[in-house]
Amino acid sequence: MNLVRPLSRAPSSIASSCQARSLAQTLLSCLAGGRLRRLLPAAHARAVVSEGLGDLFLANLLLRGYSKLGLLHDARHLFDGMLHRNLVSWSSAISMYAQHGGDEQALVLFAAFRESFDEVPNEFLLASVLRACTQSRVHFGEQVHGTALKLGLDVNIYVGTALINLYAKVACMDAAMRAFHALPAKNPVTWTAVITGYSQIGQCGLALDLFQKMGVQGVRPDRFVLASAVSACSALAFLKGGRQIHGYAYRSAAGMDASVVNALIDLYCKCSRPLVARKLFDCTENLNLVSWTTMIAGYMQNSLHAEAMDMFWQMCQAGWHSDVFACTSILTSCGSLEAIWQGRQIHAHAIKANLETDNYIKNALIDMYAKCGHLTVARAVFDALAHDDAVSYNAMIEGYSRQGDLTEALHIFHRMRYCSIRPNLLTFVSLLGVSSFQSAVELSKQIHGLIIRSGTSADLYIGSALIDAYSKCSLVDDAKAVFLLMHNRDMAIWNAMIFGHAQNEQGEEAVKLFSQLRASGVTPNDFTFVALVTVASNLASMFHGQQFHAQIIKAGADSNPHVSNALIDMYAKCGFIKEGWLLFESTCGKDVVCWNSMISTYAQHGHAEEALRVFQLMREAGVESNYVTFVGVLAACAHAGLVDEGLHHFNSMKTKYGIEPGTEHYASVVNLLGRSGKLHSAKEFIERIPIKPAAAVWRSLLSACRLFGNVEIGRYAAEMALLVDPSDSGPYVLLSNIYASKGLWADVQKLRLGMDYTGTMKEPGYSWIEVMKEVHTFIARGTEHPQAESIYAVLDELTSLLKDFGYLPDTSELPLLGDNG
Repeated sequence: MNLVRPLSRAPSSIASSCQARSLAQTLLSCLAGGRLRRLLPAAHARAVVSEGLGDLFLANLLLRGYSKLGLLHDARHLFDGMLHRNLVSWSSAISMYAQHGGDEQALVLFAAFRESFDEVPNEFLLASVLRACTQSRVHFGEQVHGTALKLGLDVNIYVGTALINLYAKVACMDAAMRAFHALPAKNPVTWTAVITGYSQIGQCGLALDLFQKMGVQGVRPDRFVLASAVSACSALAFLKGGRQIHGYAYRSAAGMDASVVNALIDLYCKCSRPLVARKLFDCTENLNLVSWTTMIAGYMQNSLHAEAMDMFWQMCQAGWHSDVFACTSILTSCGSLEAIWQGRQIHAHAIKANLETDNYIKNALIDMYAKCGHLTVARAVFDALAHDDAVSYNAMIEGYSRQGDLTEALHIFHRMRYCSIRPNLLTFVSLLGVSSFQSAVELSKQIHGLIIRSGTSADLYIGSALIDAYSKCSLVDDAKAVFLLMHNRDMAIWNAMIFGHAQNEQGEEAVKLFSQLRASGVTPNDFTFVALVTVASNLASMFHGQQFHAQIIKAGADSNPHVSNALIDMYAKCGFIKEGWLLFESTCGKDVVCWNSMISTYAQHGHAEEALRVFQLMREAGVESNYVTFVGVLAACAHAGLVDEGLHHFNSMKTKYGIEPGTEHYASVVNLLGRSGKLHSAKEFIERIPIKPAAAVWRSLLSACRLFGNVEIGRYAAEMALLVDPSDSGPYVLLSNIYASKGLWADVQKLRLGMDYTGTMKEPGYSWIEVMKEVHTFIARGTEHPQAESIYAVLDELTSLLKDFGYLPDTSELPLLGDNG
C-alpha cells in the first residue's frame, strides 16, 4: 500500500505543477498586456481548484496582479493565506501598500518581515519601505537608511533615489544631496528628486543648476525632470530659461506630455504672458483638469478676470468637473469684478460638488462676498463654515476694512484672539488699513504694539502698512521712524514714505527722499513717479514737474495711465493747460480718470466750453462716466452760468447713468443756481435734497448770497452751516463779508464775539511762488520766511506809492478778529 500511494499521487502532483506553470505563463502575458482585470480572478480560481497556490512563483504573480489593479483587500487575503513566502512575496505586498497610500500597513508588514523572516531585505523591498516612510514617518526612514548602509544598498539606484525623495520631501536637502552624491550612477528619476526638492524649498536657482549639470553629464531628461525644471523657472519668473526648456521639450517626445504642458502654461502666466499660455493651451490635445485649472488661475493672476470666467464656463461645458483650485480661482475673479451673480452660481456649484467645506473654498467665498459688498452673506458663510483658520478671519476682517467698518473688523479680531488663533501679517495690514482710513491714531499705535510683540515688525510688508497708517494720521515723524528701522528697503517702503510726505504737504522732504532713493541704486517704479508728480502739483512747481516728466519718459513709465493722469493734473495746477491738453491727446487707452482730469482742469480754470467739449468727446469714445465726472461737468456749468444745461446733466446722473448724487453734486447745483442770482431756487433745492445737507452745500448758498449781498438768505444759510459744523470758520467769514458790504458793522462785531465765544479761528491762508528753481512758501501775515522783514518793507513802500497815486483800499470785506489772512 505504501508503494502504491506515492505512484497514484505522482501524476496528480505533476499535473498540478504543470497547470501552475501554465497559469503562470498566462498571468505573465496578462501583466504585460491589458487583459489582467478580466483574467486575474479566473486564474486565481483555477489555481485554487487545482491546488496550484502551493507554487510560490504563481502565488507571487497573483499577488503582483492584484497589486497592479489596486485590489488591496484581495491581495492581502491571498498573502495571509500563503503557506510559504519568499523575499519576492514580502516585497510585493509591502510595495503594494506603499504605492497605494497604505503607508502604515507597509511599515507593519516590514516589521513582521524582520521578525519572522531570516533573509535580509533586498533593494526593492527597502525602496518600497522608504517610500512609505516618505509619506508618513521620516524617523523610521532614518532607521531604514541605517539598514541600507549596513547592507551596502545605499549606493543602489532604487534605494538611493528613495532616500533622496525621503529627505527632499521634508526639506533636508543636505542629507538628500549626500545620498545623491553617494550614488555611482544616476537616472532621470534621481535627478528629478533633487531638482524637485530644491524647487519645493524655494531654492530654484540651485534646482536649475542641477538641471544644467544633468545635461552636461549626458543624462536625458524625462517628462518629470522637464516639468520640475519649468516649475523652477516659473518660481524665478525666468522666462528665457523656461523658453529654452520649452524648445527642448518641443523637439523631444516629452513636449506633448500633459505635466510638461501644464508647467509651461503656469510659467507663461506667471511671467505675464497669458496670451502665449492660451496659445499653448489651444494647441495641446491631451489636456487634463490641471491644464484647465492652471489656465483659469493664470488669467486670474494677470487680472484678466473676465477671461478667467469665460474659461471656467468653457471647462464646464466641455464636461470637466471643476476641482477646489478652479473654484477658488474663479471666486477670486468674481470678487475682483464684483460679479455677485456669477459668484452665487459658483457657490451653488461648490455645494453640489460637495466642495463647500474645503478651507480654500470657504475662504474664497467669504472673500468674494466681502469684495462684492455683501458683508451680511459673507458673515453668514463665515459663521457657518469658519473654524480655527486665520485665513477665514483675515478675509472677514479685510471685508469690513474695505467698507470702513472699524467696529465689526475689531469685533472679528477680538473673536480671533479669543479662539487662540494667532494673527498674521495680513491680519495686521487689514487692521492698519481701516485704522488709517478713519485716522484712529491710538488704534494704529496699539496695532503697532501687537506687531512688535508678534516679532513681525521688521517685515517689509508690515513696514509699508505702518508708514502708510502713520502718514494718514499726520504722524509723519512716527512714519519716518518706522522707515529708518527698515533694513533692505524695497520699493514699497520707499513709495510709502514718499507718499507720506506728499500727503502731509511736505513736498521738499519727498523730493529729498527721492534723491536718497536714486543714490541707493533702487529703481523707481510707476507708483514712485505718481507720488513725485503729485508733489510737484501740490507745490505748483513746474521746474520739478518737468524734471520728473523727463525721468518718467526715460524710464518708459509715461504709458502708465496713473502716471499720465498725474502729469495732466500737474500741468493744470501749474497753469500750463495747453501742455496738459497735448499730453492728454497723446495718451493711449485713456481711462475714465484721465478724462475726468481733463474735464476738471478746464472747469477749475473757468474754461467751461472746453470742459463740456471734453465731456462730449468722452461720451463719443464710449467711456462710462462716474461720480467724479459730473463734479467737473457741474462745476463747468456753474462757472459759465449754464443753468439749464447744468440741471439737465444733474438730472441725467441717476436716470441715464445710474449714479447717485453726492454732496459735491448738490453743492455744485446750489452754486450754479446761486451764481445766476436764483437764491430762492437754490434755497428750495437744498430743502428738497433727500439726504441731510452737508456744511459745504450751505456754504455754496452763502457764497452766492455774498455775491449778491442778500443778508436774509445769507444769515439763514450761515446758521444752517454752523448747525452742521460749529467749528467751521467759513460761514462766519462769508456772513461777515455780507454784513460789511452792507455797512452792518454792529452785526460784524456780533459775529466776532460769537467766534471768540465758540473758540473758532480762521485758518491762515498759504501762498507760494517759484523763483530761480526754488519754491518760497508764505503764510498770511507770517514772519516765517527768512527774508520776511525785507519783503514786508518792500510791500509797505509799494503800498505807500499806490496811496500817493490816489489808490483807495476796498474795505467792504474786512477780516474777522483772529483772521491771519
